[in-house]
Amino acid sequence: MKQVKRVAIQGIKASFHEEAAFKFFGQDIQTVECNSFKQTCESLANNEADYVVMAIENSIAGSLLPNYTLIREYNFAVAGEVYIPIQLHLMALPGVKLEEAKFVTSHPIAIRQCIDFFDEFPHLKVVESVDTAACAKKIRDEKLTDTLAVANSLAAELYGLNIIEKRIESNKKNFTRFLILKNNQADDVVPINKASICFQLGNHVGALAKVLNLFAEQEVNLSKIQSMPVLGKRNEYYFYVDMEWKDMAKYDYAIRKALKYTVNFNIMGEYQKNDKV
Repeated sequence: MKQVKRVAIQGIKASFHEEAAFKFFGQDIQTVECNSFKQTCESLANNEADYVVMAIENSIAGSLLPNYTLIREYNFAVAGEVYIPIQLHLMALPGVKLEEAKFVTSHPIAIRQCIDFFDEFPHLKVVESVDTAACAKKIRDEKLTDTLAVANSLAAELYGLNIIEKRIESNKKNFTRFLILKNNQADDVVPINKASICFQLGNHVGALAKVLNLFAEQEVNLSKIQSMPVLGKRNEYYFYVDMEWKDMAKYDYAIRKALKYTVNFNIMGEYQKNDKV
């Protein structure tokens, strides 16, 4: 009998995290709902989940820096990635009209991404919440006829709400990248052509340039570089780097060379590039 994958997400069913999980794993999964990103990590660490789907960056809001720290501290392996277009809809109970509503509720980032739309409706009072899908669920559960929610179409379908305005986000090319996390690097037999690594450097002239040039010389493309201060230490940083390659041998060679010039070097995960939105 095939074992159903348990996937921990931040938020509840029909959230963007569950949408990302469905896109990566398919619909045949067991969603483990969590109140925070740290709780998703605890679920994986305690064997209450097999994977975590974790947002890591948004094309408008930028990187979710605390999540880099969580991945490093829990020492999870990055097993894959998935991109979700952020399409936000205005929804309410059947029969509720936009001009009659008094409140609109959603995650604060979702609200900010729809600010141009709400500028046209100053009568609506904005109420921030921790999760887009949870707002839709609350409207259904409490039968709120004076409140609108901003969420995805999955939430409208699951919680029985009508979409009264589609695609109200200001930027129609907004997307979020999610990482797929698991407990260890082994098992998956898939072609790999992308990696996420983390390292520190000595604080001297040219240290970072020397490491980056090593990868450039081997035709390894650095698709993202993110720095974060080391807690409690001045002028010391973690560098998180995503890289892609066509020749595995050149990637391996570049990694071996980079080890000589870095400290606390960690390959967080090697996986298959999956950047289709």
